[in-house]
Amino acid sequence: MDPSKIREKIGRFRILVVGRANAGKTTILQRVCNTRDDPEIHNSSGEKIELAVIEASRERGLHDINNEMVFRSNQGFIFHDSRGFESGGEAEFIKVKGFIADRSKEKKITNRLHTIWYCIPMDEAHRSFTAAEQKFFSECDTGTIPVIVVFTKFDALYDVAYTQLKKEGKSRKDAQELAPKRAEETFPDGPQLKFLKGVKWPPKGHVCLPNMNEDNADCGALIECTAATLNNEMLEQLFVSTQQTNLEICMRYAIEK
Repeated sequence: MDPSKIREKIGRFRILVVGRANAGKTTILQRVCNTRDDPEIHNSSGEKIELAVIEASRERGLHDINNEMVFRSNQGFIFHDSRGFESGGEAEFIKVKGFIADRSKEKKITNRLHTIWYCIPMDEAHRSFTAAEQKFFSECDTGTIPVIVVFTKFDALYDVAYTQLKKEGKSRKDAQELAPKRAEETFPDGPQLKFLKGVKWPPKGHVCLPNMNEDNADCGALIECTAATLNNEMLEQLFVSTQQTNLEICMRYAIEK
């Protein structure tokens, strides 16, 4: 089906973004939408909420997960933020779980939640999984909504790999060159993936995203992983055609379909 007709039928692609504060969530969304600008915030009725109102609500500890974040550079995506969920409190968990359940039951596909990106920063790799993360993957059945774990700030593990390589006798130059590859090779045997393999509701996939603040940062891995987990062909085509960061992926999917 033509992408424009799919947009008419489905609307926009809706994503819930979950994760700790300072996990680099906004940076990832900016990369996906090919912008450095902040998103506009709208309420569930589509009315724009001024930034001053948002900031005042944050100071009072208030946040409405139903609010929609939209970047002007790519309005084909709607993002929802689970702000405060990282605290691990029961009230926050119930709010997120209820939002997922309600959105999965929406009659109109355009109002449904289409995927979940759960961001976990690797610059805090020394920390065990938070209470919120343990609770989410142990108690939250997202049904047909796929969950992708996004390991953000993955370049923080390069320093760990560099130290290991230096201890093995590598020169400073060689250790710097080999560190990214070593980090990628050892990560599958690390505690993060071992934890996710043992939970009741494991994610459908995961990606590791380093150096997202750099101008040449590439989030293609997240795009491909998300597309691969969608169980609806129209949603898959909508997602691929909506993303603007990787034309090669668009062309490949167009040829395959």
